[in-house]
Amino acid sequence: MKTAIYENRTISLNLWQRENYQTLYEAGKKGKLSCPVCGEQVRFHLGIHGTPRFFHLTEKNINCTDPGHIHRLQSESNGGKYIERNGFKLPVSRKVAVLEKETVVFKEARPVKAPVPFREHPFKTPTISEPYLQLLKNHNIILDEKQMQAVTKTNGAVLVVAGAGSGKTRVLTARTAFMLHEKKIDPRSIMLVTFTAKAANEMKSRLHSYPGLSREQIQRLPAGTFHSLFYRILAFHHPEKWNGDKLLKMDWQKEHILKTRGRELKLDEKEFAYDIAIQQISYWKNSLTAPENVKPLSQWEEQVKELYKYYEHAKKEQGLFDFDDMLLGCYELFSENLSLLEMYQNRFQYFLIDEFQDINKVQYEVIKLLSAKSKNICAVGDDDQSIYSFRGSDPKYLRQFEKDFPNTEIVILNENYRSNHEIVQTANRIIEKNSLRRPKNMRAQLSTGKQPVLFFPFDEEEEATMIVTDIQEKIKKGYQPGDFAILFRTNTESRAVFERLSSSSLPFRIDNDLEPFYERFLVRGMLSFLRLSIDEDNQHAVRDILPALFVRQDILQDLKAESILRDRTLLECLSGIKTGYPFQERKLRRLVPIIRSLANSRPATAIEIVEKELGYNDFIRKRGNEGNKLDKGSDDIRNLKVAAKNFSTIREFIEHTDHMTAMNKEIKKSNKNRNDVITLSTIHRAKGLEYKTVYILGAVDGSIPHDYALEAWRNGDIEPLEEERRLLYVAITRAMEELYLSIPERRKGKKAHPSRFLTPVK
Repeated sequence: MKTAIYENRTISLNLWQRENYQTLYEAGKKGKLSCPVCGEQVRFHLGIHGTPRFFHLTEKNINCTDPGHIHRLQSESNGGKYIERNGFKLPVSRKVAVLEKETVVFKEARPVKAPVPFREHPFKTPTISEPYLQLLKNHNIILDEKQMQAVTKTNGAVLVVAGAGSGKTRVLTARTAFMLHEKKIDPRSIMLVTFTAKAANEMKSRLHSYPGLSREQIQRLPAGTFHSLFYRILAFHHPEKWNGDKLLKMDWQKEHILKTRGRELKLDEKEFAYDIAIQQISYWKNSLTAPENVKPLSQWEEQVKELYKYYEHAKKEQGLFDFDDMLLGCYELFSENLSLLEMYQNRFQYFLIDEFQDINKVQYEVIKLLSAKSKNICAVGDDDQSIYSFRGSDPKYLRQFEKDFPNTEIVILNENYRSNHEIVQTANRIIEKNSLRRPKNMRAQLSTGKQPVLFFPFDEEEEATMIVTDIQEKIKKGYQPGDFAILFRTNTESRAVFERLSSSSLPFRIDNDLEPFYERFLVRGMLSFLRLSIDEDNQHAVRDILPALFVRQDILQDLKAESILRDRTLLECLSGIKTGYPFQERKLRRLVPIIRSLANSRPATAIEIVEKELGYNDFIRKRGNEGNKLDKGSDDIRNLKVAAKNFSTIREFIEHTDHMTAMNKEIKKSNKNRNDVITLSTIHRAKGLEYKTVYILGAVDGSIPHDYALEAWRNGDIEPLEEERRLLYVAITRAMEELYLSIPERRKGKKAHPSRFLTPVK
């Protein structure tokens, strides 16, 4: 059906504005839509597949047909009212010679361009000469020819370029088992390095299922992350210095040290991005850049350099260390004590390193030192999946491996056992545009005929609605919640889909450290202005607007006292404080009338008033956030406006934000250990995982690739842009059977353009 009764008038989708489809969806959920024929309630379907339509809730009404053509003069723009003028009927709300704004039409979802036709190449088991590999085959652990080559080449330098879904974990475990059983290598002489403790545990767990290996052999195998392995070495030789009680485990402990120096530098604790400063310091340390060697590229980096100097000095004075020091400490230990280095070179004869594309400079230098004598190093990784440059990771170590390890044997694993042909070919065509990579062409083992799908929501709200509708439809057909993952570039992009899932009955999981959108610093500050319009004595709201007014926090106690003594609201007291700055005092005096005027405004309008009339835009610009390339404050407020436009009153909007914040905490707690749930994750967090069906949010320029990468590209630096393309590649290759890429018409209230990365497949 294309027509329905809404607000006591008949409306037609042919005349309804495209940007208001989400309004109809919400109205249908609230029972505000009815059939123009039978009068029963109807809903509005807004999904990925099929065109938008009204539908009945029960089968008995499905034979109702549309009542026919609705004249344009009865469209929603004027409620059917018109006047006669010189014999012509004109809508009362339209003006002659005024151009209508650009009309956005609904675009139906469509598949990506047909990839290279699938050519079946059945798996062929290669000839097996080693008895142990035959034993593995008998236990259903089967290797293809390239995998077997990677497993059996145990001496010298080996680089295994393992494309997405190529079975690298199987190769690493089979290689380890082969070395232990077939080659009779002492497990204590093998260093198996993974990038997460979970991966190390999974590796050892798999080894227990391999034939011919004893539990004792596996237990004696040194396996773990760089941090855990290097820390064991440090703690063995200097237990007092590297006592675990002296470890700075949490970021708040580091912030405490940094803020001591920050106060001396007059850095506002509420405004300065200390969390990003910690990341920057970690990046410098992992790049072997001491404080005195830092060359700041901005005023923000100049400030962080000063914090870095103080941080290292304070740790040394107090005998403290952090996780980065475990790597640096080991590097310094071996560089300064050559006899000790030789002892470990003799101890460890073989090195197996997983996720080699994510290695950073200090890790690489330590491994080079340790392996310099035996030269038996096997590095496994994929430069197309290098996405952690913000941690200091650099794919150049994988790309240039042969330069540091002469006579390297390179094995390329190019069979994808995870995804269907259509997904693999889409990923290939996107990633091959990168210039800085080892060429490889992944091949899939099967074809399902299901092409990845591009779909075109109007904005983030519709994007979320369409995805959740699609998931609900699939679950009715027999899918399980655990089959789905919704992936996004940055945390803020999950806001709309989180809200839509929260209002559904679908179980889902989010990262525990994902900050609730409405609790973000700038969002919370903006909402506090709105809160004060309905409660002028809200102490938390007053506290949260003080930074935006450039008023010190300790004034709050004085305001409370004055409020009691003079029987005035906190807002009234705030507007009358004396700061000694006439311009600021004039601004404060305007607080009461402006904030009170917000009460009768729509939330989106109220946000704009705060931005312009109360200088919130100026506050965002002054705050800067130069160190945070990904989550800009202005983006947060634009996203808040998108959410606000769905509400008519401030009270209703505030209640919604409070409910969503509470839901965020509840869902993190309730679904923490559940497996059969929809996964809501950043692309970075999803690396290494796989799902039957994957939805990728915001495949538009500015999101992926992110704005900061586009800016770097315009300034002549292509590496950030190439990493963004790798990030999309990682997201695509998480999908096993179905892939959906969202290309919204608008993003954060502005017109969006399809991601340039999709050009080869659009």
